[in-house]
Amino acid sequence: MSDFWINLSLDETAQKKAPVGKLNRKKEWLHRNRHHCGAKGYKEGKHNNQYREDFRQSQTLQNGASIECPPPSTSTQNKSLPCLASASHSSSMPPFGEKPKEPLKSAASSPGSSVSSTCKPITMSSGNPSKYVAIDCEMVGTGPKRLSELARCSIVSYEGDVIYDQFIQPSAQVTDYRTRWSGIRRRDLVNAMPFAQARMEILSLIKGKVVVGHAIHNDFKVIGYCHPPELTRDTSRIPLLNQMAGIEGNKCTSLKTLTKAIFNRDIQTGNKGHSSVEDARAAMELYKVVEHEWERQLAANSMARVEISSFSEMITLVIVTLLFCHLLTYI
Repeated sequence: MSDFWINLSLDETAQKKAPVGKLNRKKEWLHRNRHHCGAKGYKEGKHNNQYREDFRQSQTLQNGASIECPPPSTSTQNKSLPCLASASHSSSMPPFGEKPKEPLKSAASSPGSSVSSTCKPITMSSGNPSKYVAIDCEMVGTGPKRLSELARCSIVSYEGDVIYDQFIQPSAQVTDYRTRWSGIRRRDLVNAMPFAQARMEILSLIKGKVVVGHAIHNDFKVIGYCHPPELTRDTSRIPLLNQMAGIEGNKCTSLKTLTKAIFNRDIQTGNKGHSSVEDARAAMELYKVVEHEWERQLAANSMARVEISSFSEMITLVIVTLLFCHLLTYI
């Protein structure tokens, strides 16, 4: 009886064993396709549906790519194929025969690129910088009364570049060179440009532009020219500069005092006299310090004048209309 049960169990065990030829073919296939089967967790004996789902999720979390696995099938070929990544994303397992592709670098990670860019602070005018110039003139005394006449004129741009700088021969005989203040000497006017020609050149450079200067009415006077007030910026009449320099009131302050107080820089020093180029640049620098606030105040004042003018015109029209109606009652 015992022999019978032993033989029966041996027969059942033999039935459960897989054929030797099938195992050999499977091992041979795995050996040929081992570059596909080298993925993490993809080993022989783990081709069930649950494992395929876990492998898909792990690949998705690791690479950020969506993994598409073929649907489960009963055929041996489908069970042996690895999961392939979607064509729209990079996968850790490249197709057979192709080299793995390196991940693309984003623009933000490339050298020299950044998310936000910064720029250096640049002083810009509230309008067009080419429309701004600064002027300064030096005078000498002529005739018996030593009347002031133009002997040198300098014009600089908004950035401080010299646009015009000429010695000018006065129309009358020079009796006082005022070298201590003007810096003009006899030799400077030997072959100087005649006043009439210089005046034409100067006016061609400043007409239609915003002209900056210190006590600029004196410069216009010796040129014989009247510039529009709305295009004139006199740094000697800016209360904002006096406040910055710690000077009380609205009195006219010298260019030398303002430059020293605001920029801590000395100008008009020594016995050689003033330089019109230096003074013009200093006036432009002072203007640029208070440019935005000053222009805002000028715009507000201009708007107020327009409103007052419109109101005055309206009152005048009402008065004329009332007078006309009053006259009609007597007709």
